[in-house]
Amino acid sequence: MNSDIISVKAKLTLYSTEDGGRKTGIATEYRPNHVMEYLPNSNEFPTTYIGQIEFDKELIYPGETENVRVKFLKHQNIEELIVKGRIWWIHEGPRKIGEAEIMEIINE
Repeated sequence: MNSDIISVKAKLTLYSTEDGGRKTGIATEYRPNHVMEYLPNSNEFPTTYIGQIEFDKELIYPGETENVRVKFLKHQNIEELIVKGRIWWIHEGPRKIGEAEIMEIINE
């Protein structure tokens, strides 16, 4: 058990290219920015979190939804934000490319 990691099972949706998502798929161990909250009445966010997305297939393509595992590094206030049913957003820099929902918190 690594006490510096919080793992969750999540339902990940990558936005289609037409909806602002990537042009190519992602591979396992992808490490985008994870945004848990936005500032009120804004598209700006106070912080991003470090998390690695893992899955069993070769690629997840824009427009697809898949069940994945996400390993977050424990830092800042991430622990209080990890609750079943929480939805968060996947970013590449300022661009929102997808979203995910926590289905289960994994105790390792």
